[in-house]
Amino acid sequence: MTRPILAVLSGANLNLLGARQPELYGTDTLADVEALCTRTADTLGYDLDFRQTNHEGVLIDSIHELRTTAAGFVVNAGAWTHTSIALHDALVTTTAPVVEVHLTNIHARESFRQVSYVSPVATAVIAGCGPAGYAFALHHLAALDLATRTEVVTVPQELHHVAR
Repeated sequence: MTRPILAVLSGANLNLLGARQPELYGTDTLADVEALCTRTADTLGYDLDFRQTNHEGVLIDSIHELRTTAAGFVVNAGAWTHTSIALHDALVTTTAPVVEVHLTNIHARESFRQVSYVSPVATAVIAGCGPAGYAFALHHLAALDLATRTEVVTVPQELHHVAR
């Protein structure tokens, strides 16, 4: 049986984590974040689809590709969070919940970072927790997925012997 997929999508400049403004974003690299997400997803019983791009259209194409197959999305769109209506429109098409993640507390930063085109589509927003925010988001998505599957998937009484 295949495991459900949780998608982690990262936008512009996140490939520079660890080198770009470590006083703000810390010293963990994107590879460190991916390793954390892989361990977390595996522990929760999910496969992980982890992607980063510096090209907005590629991020949108990833959403289109995964929109009906991912059990949930963790999205740190970087600066596109604050500028991209196209990203918002792509996320609206997903059938799974979206959690918006930011390494820093965007609400305590420049005023332009306090506007998000992702938030209206997200079921939750996690900001200011550093890389741990990604793990928190994966836990949240797994809980939502489990609640949905528990309500939707029931085994008829006559099949209980088969399901064991």
